Amino acid sequence: MRFSLVIPCYNEAANLPLLLERCKGVAGADTEVILVDNGSTDDSPQVLARLLPAYPGCRSVRVEQNQGYGFGILSGLRAARGEILGWTHADMQTDPQDALRGLELFASHGARSFVKGRRYGRPLSDVVFTLGMSVFETVLLGKPFWDINAQPTMFTREFFATWSNPPHDFSLDLYAYYEARRRGLAVHRFPVHFGDRAHGVSHWNVNWAAKRKFIKRTVDFSLQLRRNVKQ
Repeated sequence: MRFSLVIPCYNEAANLPLLLERCKGVAGADTEVILVDNGSTDDSPQVLARLLPAYPGCRSVRVEQNQGYGFGILSGLRAARGEILGWTHADMQTDPQDALRGLELFASHGARSFVKGRRYGRPLSDVVFTLGMSVFETVLLGKPFWDINAQPTMFTREFFATWSNPPHDFSLDLYAYYEARRRGLAVHRFPVHFGDRAHGVSHWNVNWAAKRKFIKRTVDFSLQLRRNVKQ
């Protein structure tokens, strides 16, 4: 298996039919898509059971109780069979087929690569927020970071095997990016269009109160990373 794309899905029942249609272009003879039902409380299990038989190369993993965004991704990565692994979001704001362009970068630059999208088409307020967080992380951790939560995020199974105690929340994006920088992987970015959600609302980017909670969690984890560097 060449590539496994993990997509965590939490209460995304309305998006799943659209998502699976886009995943048809990714799943194939040597690629798979793993939809992680991340403790959903809506009709996601029933929708997946009904639709998945029509989508060869797509399968699901069930997390019985939601333990965070990162936990869902890690559950999918541990079940994956590909030599190249990656994740993206289920909300259709970025296209799962973007991962195919990421695979081209591995073909061009080799296995010691860390590949990540770079979003465009976002509201100005979100761009400003991303800029602030990127500058903060770059200064704090002493390594260049930009658009940390952009998707897809892609890397080799060998790199994934080196991870130790990765976080179970949204800090997983920063953890993977930081580990890639720390281990000297070549970071390759490519532009991905960031559109509106097809259905539902964001599970974290709802308002500035939610952003403050996100910032606090990220800062706490960043400070932990910095302490680990100094030890």
